[in-house]
Amino acid sequence: MQLTAPATRTDRTNAQQTDARKTGIRDTDGMAVASFVLGLLGLLVLNVFLGPVAIVLAAVALWRGTARRGRALLGLGLGVADLLVLVAFMSADSTMSWSL
Repeated sequence: MQLTAPATRTDRTNAQQTDARKTGIRDTDGMAVASFVLGLLGLLVLNVFLGPVAIVLAAVALWRGTARRGRALLGLGLGVADLLVLVAFMSADSTMSWSL
């Protein structure tokens, strides 16, 4: 355990760099899955909040190079669909919220 910051950046070994890279990939995979799940839930409830969150998570996951590119694209599409459903129901009801 090191209590002080290393003097140079070359002190990191290849194993530490590989572990950091795996953690980053795992984080982006989690973001892709979260965007898919939130986009799917947003079609049913709270689409005004869950839609934009799904879009942002999918965009960040794609930008960071996730291994689950298809899941992130589905989350992006579902997030956009959330907002389109909200707009459609708002125009039908002429209110800011909608209910079935």
